[in-house]
Amino acid sequence: MNDTSASTPRKPRVAVVFGGRSSEHGISCVTAGSVLAAIDRDAYDVVPVGIATDGRWVLEADEPARLAIRGAELPAVDADRSPVALMSATTGTDLVVAEPTAVPSVIGEVDVVFPLLHGPWGEDGTLQGMLEMAGVRYVGSGVLASAIGMDKAYMKVVLQAAGLPVTPGIVVTRSEWEHDPVGTRTRVEELGFPSFAKPARAGSSMGISKVHDASEVEFALEEAFRHDPKVLVEQSMEGAREVECGVLGTVEGPAETSRPGEVRTGGDHEFYDFEAKYLADQHTEIDIPADLPADVEQQLRAMAVRAFDALSCEGLARVDFFVMPDGALVINELNTMPGFTPTSMYPQMWAASGLSYPALVDRLVQLALRRDTGLR
Repeated sequence: MNDTSASTPRKPRVAVVFGGRSSEHGISCVTAGSVLAAIDRDAYDVVPVGIATDGRWVLEADEPARLAIRGAELPAVDADRSPVALMSATTGTDLVVAEPTAVPSVIGEVDVVFPLLHGPWGEDGTLQGMLEMAGVRYVGSGVLASAIGMDKAYMKVVLQAAGLPVTPGIVVTRSEWEHDPVGTRTRVEELGFPSFAKPARAGSSMGISKVHDASEVEFALEEAFRHDPKVLVEQSMEGAREVECGVLGTVEGPAETSRPGEVRTGGDHEFYDFEAKYLADQHTEIDIPADLPADVEQQLRAMAVRAFDALSCEGLARVDFFVMPDGALVINELNTMPGFTPTSMYPQMWAASGLSYPALVDRLVQLALRRDTGLR
């Protein structure tokens, strides 16, 4: 009997990368746990790779349950596990385990990296640039789109240049605040109240405060500066509904959109903050699909694709809108790596649109396998 094992094609190897150095380390771990539990092990060889809070890459345990939120406690990457690195090889890029006192062992060639990092040092184009240089395919947007999507101030510039409506706002830097607090306070007050102060380059609603009057300006800016030396202060879109829409790339043709979803917060949550997103289900209500007139939903979904294209996004994005009382649409922001936690809007909206969580994960990996790195 002939041995055909050598000619049997191996399964594509997917490195699921999560954790990272940002303040969203824990949420990234939760997202990774959900993806690891959903990815088809019959179709893919899966390798979990964690990035510790100090930046070390380690070979994580393939234990999705360990990465779940327990009460109010977020999971973290186990920094004591074996260190790993991506190394160039003749046929591609290998994932190598490098124990300090042992000969490096090669796990094998990596076909796709699924980067599930949120915030700086991962979602902002830094990891994408490294993967481009290594010639490794990856899920999601490239360097430019990731960088613009992370920086909400520049995102506004690009969206406005594409003729899309955005929330009015100003940028305040820590240097400006320290050297000219009176002038900075005046600029914030001229924007009007209520307003929101938020880090320009953070996510998961980290460091956001609602500013009701001039007495709250200092606290709001200082809270945002804890996460980023660059802060965006925006007008509060009073009376607006918060509606989100998922965008998913295709191999050919325009991107597709999910049915929109609406988020309503209650209780002690004046807006959709970190706790309302991840820890307080009893005070957060989600309607998928959102109750919108057909023409408004159609316009919103078309605008989501325009925003996706304006930033040159690939793979996936979530576009967040304000629907004003008169039905007018304003883009709040675009997220190039939306959360995949059990309570995250992106997978829920696609499930309501007929694409299950496992099918969504598979679609993203397949899109990545079909892309090239660099400018090819």
